[in-house]
Parts: sequence; C-alpha cells; structure tokens
Amino acid sequence: MSSTSPEVSEAFARHGIITDVIPKAPQDKLNVTFDNGLKLELGNVLTPSQVKKQPRNIEWNADKNALYTLVKTDPDAPSRDDPKFREWHHWLVVNIPGTNVGDGETLSEYVGSGPPEGTGLHRYVYLVYKQPGKLSDSEHGHLTNRSADNRGGWSVAKFAQKHNLGTPVAGNFFQAEYDDYVPDLYKQLGY
Repeated sequence: MSSTSPEVSEAFARHGIITDVIPKAPQDKLNVTFDNGLKLELGNVLTPSQVKKQPRNIEWNADKNALYTLVKTDPDAPSRDDPKFREWHHWLVVNIPGTNVGDGETLSEYVGSGPPEGTGLHRYVYLVYKQPGKLSDSEHGHLTNRSADNRGGWSVAKFAQKHNLGTPVAGNFFQAEYDDYVPDLYKQLGY
C-alpha cells in the first residue's frame, strides 16, 4: 500500500476536509478537468458557471480490473458557518471499471455547484474509493439532476463504511461561491 501524498494530505487537513468529510486523506491526487480546460488544484477557486457541466476527464492511478466509486460532495450546505445540511452530495457513481466513469452506474446524477448568495466559499470535494466488489444500494436509489430531494444530510464517510470502501484512493477539491448561474441551477432543481 502506498503512503499518502504529502501535498494531498496537507491540503485536505488545511481546508478542514479531514474531520468535516473524511477521517483520513486520500492516498493520491485525483485529476479532474472540465470542458473549459479548468482543473481542480487542491482548493483553487472556480465559479459555479465554470463547473456547471460534468467534468470532461477524471483520472487516478487505477487498477483496470477493479471497480471504483466516485463522489462529489459539499460539506458547507447551506454555509460553512451553518452546515446544517452537511453533506449535500452532487454526484455519486459506483461500479466504475478502472477509470471509465462513463461505464459506471450513476446513483446520483451530476449537479453543478450552487452555493446560496452571501454564504461565502463552499468546498466541493471529489473522492474515489476502490470497491471490494460490485456494489448495490437499493436504499439510495437513483437521484436525477432535476431535484434536490435526498441529497442533503448525506455522509460520504457513512456511505463508505456501509459498503466497506475504506479510505479513498484519490481525491481533490475546489472552492466556489455564488455567481449568476446559481439561480438557473435552483430552477433546474425545482427550488
């Protein structure tokens, strides 16, 4: 087992993701790139307008014969000072063969970032877990990107525990605050 990347571990600790989201940092940095060429850089600030579409490319050091789970979650809902909906999960894909996210089973469709106006920066955390085998979760079901139902008050750590996923093998995150795309996203979600 490889040791955790000092860069990843330090960034996850400095931004409070260790304890707020997961107990231990991922081993490696997850590479996430959007259509506009923007990448996650362990806490860089991006706007909701820049990340409204699902990332174009997600890569990690994967075993091509293994299955993986990918999560995007916001521990700062509705704000970092008052995280009463921690976590609001934005994306959940399981049974990903190797790094072929498109071939995985989507349990929660991708939702862009929508921090409420005046709530400051939110952390948006991407995590990848190596699965011990094929995963099934009828209790979770399939969530569309046209509703906010069943997304708040979720916990990636509890999901990982429930499915024996262990510590994430890769992770990354960015920060974002309200911009003029957010009202469009709220309409999409039925707010």
